[in-house]
Amino acid sequence: MGACRPASSQTPDAPSGLLGTAEADHGSPAAASGYSRFVADAMISAHLIHAGGVSSAAHVDRDVAIDRIELGDGAWVDGARAWLAGADEVFEHLLGEVAWQTSQLFRYDHVVEERRVGSWWRRGNPLPHPALAEATRALQHRYAVEFDGFAMLEYRDGTDGQAFHRDTDMRWLDDTIIAILSLGAKRPWRLRPRSARHTLEPGKGATHDLQPASGDLLVMGGRCQADWEHSVPYLGAASTIGPRISIQWRFARRTGRPFQGASYRAPLRYGRGR
Repeated sequence: MGACRPASSQTPDAPSGLLGTAEADHGSPAAASGYSRFVADAMISAHLIHAGGVSSAAHVDRDVAIDRIELGDGAWVDGARAWLAGADEVFEHLLGEVAWQTSQLFRYDHVVEERRVGSWWRRGNPLPHPALAEATRALQHRYAVEFDGFAMLEYRDGTDGQAFHRDTDMRWLDDTIIAILSLGAKRPWRLRPRSARHTLEPGKGATHDLQPASGDLLVMGGRCQADWEHSVPYLGAASTIGPRISIQWRFARRTGRPFQGASYRAPLRYGRGR
């Protein structure tokens, strides 16, 4: 398991972090200065008046410690417990008001329905909840990036989930930011190095199970998408777990070599095992 280092700026009264004691204040707000950041924040703020007339006390708790696990070779994960205060209110609103939709994936030689439902917010559209404007601003400032929008994914029960994977659709994987705000039920959320992807033992090579609760924040960064895989395990029909909503902001810097998978038209070659 990656080593956690004490947070240099954590105050004695700050709540314990999601990942234990770890280094804090990476990507400070000062790093996100500039006119483009100001314009981006102003655009997000302007959407507040279009958030369906929702009045909310939910907000980002800026006193919560954000801790870091160093995974090695430039990959890391940040996390914070109760980063969004009033998370249950946001969860209930999104659960009832978002137009959730199913989606399909092409696997091998056929199409399958994803075991989760989702939606998307882009700039220029009504915000699904005003608290997500502040969340977007806070993440942009901390990590000195700009997001075009965010995805919303609902895992309806224990039969929904996602196997170990990387977000290769981002293509540029050497330096990415993927922020995940968890709402609703607390579920397993696992990480494993790609070197363990062929492991058949229980846990399938997972070295970390972060299990975010409602209002918790996870941020995968650096080479995490290049060298690590993450999963929301299927819990099965016997599970009594309730719905979980995952809000996801993603950013990739165009550095290194872009990921290029095989196209659907690529020929299939079979050979004798040796």
